Amino acid sequence: MTSSTTPSAVPVSRRPAGRGNGGVLGREPAPGPVLAEVVRSGFVEGRHRGALVLLAADGTVELELGDPQAPVFPRSSNKPMQAAAVLRAGLELSGERLALAAASHSGEPFHLDLVRTMLAEYGLTADDLQTPPDLPLDPVEAEAYLAAGKERERITMNCSGKHTAMLAVCALNGWPRESYLDPGHPLQQLVLAVIEEAAGEHVPTVGTDGCGAPLMALSLTGLARAFRHFALAAPTTAEGRVAEAMRAHPEYVAGTRRPDTWLMREVPGTLSKMGAEAVQAVALADGRALAFKIEDGATRALGPVLARALQLLGVEAEVLGRIGRAPLLGGGVEVGAVRAAF
Repeated sequence: MTSSTTPSAVPVSRRPAGRGNGGVLGREPAPGPVLAEVVRSGFVEGRHRGALVLLAADGTVELELGDPQAPVFPRSSNKPMQAAAVLRAGLELSGERLALAAASHSGEPFHLDLVRTMLAEYGLTADDLQTPPDLPLDPVEAEAYLAAGKERERITMNCSGKHTAMLAVCALNGWPRESYLDPGHPLQQLVLAVIEEAAGEHVPTVGTDGCGAPLMALSLTGLARAFRHFALAAPTTAEGRVAEAMRAHPEYVAGTRRPDTWLMREVPGTLSKMGAEAVQAVALADGRALAFKIEDGATRALGPVLARALQLLGVEAEVLGRIGRAPLLGGGVEVGAVRAAF
């Protein structure tokens, strides 16, 4: 469990991908409880179901809603573990560079400038990236990008910082770069080991993330444990270094208009990372942690559910009002909101 673990010492092989919800063969899970309601003009017009777990400071389960033991794909909430694996493999990153390696960046100019700098530092180009060409993740940035007459690029995809770090560590270790996204690649085997170690459970299913990287499934409880492990890690470990970089430079982890940034900026010691399909994981400085997933993947429910979960963990901060606000408009006027239902 130390940062001295090397790829050659990790005898972990890829597990077969499952089918169906949660990677469980032949079983349809029961619908989860309602975590958020969509209220328009005083009328509940929709509901978002899911699962959630809260951990106390000592790591014990404080609250479970739905089935947080069922496997889910954490999507980009796995990125801190992927960044720690790159450090364990020998790449020297710190500060903004390490935060960007754990990022789902918004595609703001300072994100793209640093990705280009990092590529050049390791003798790489944007053509080496195997991210799919994409627009900036942030809608404001995407509109400006298109207005400037630009086209989708690999470097603009929100995972380009992570992929740059992965390519750089391959170059450092003499590992093949063309297959760096293969689940059997030495780097991805190390990622798998780091994830299992931090979560305290085996990965039951390996899929493919939106950026093309291997995607390791976990239970929500395991994901919360992993974030707690990073938040409490010694600063000299790979996990502690990733946590410190994310806390110190949250705008590089997300962007200037993103809840992860607001939360890490305004609640000291917090580690926060959202993932696609409405996954969220957070750990506080004292070890309290949470993870949840909205079943239908609706990101509009993320903020209200996150703010309510943090309140139940005992967080009192003005930023929760900002994170939890999800208004609904009618004719350009606010007529309702998405609100937590637990």
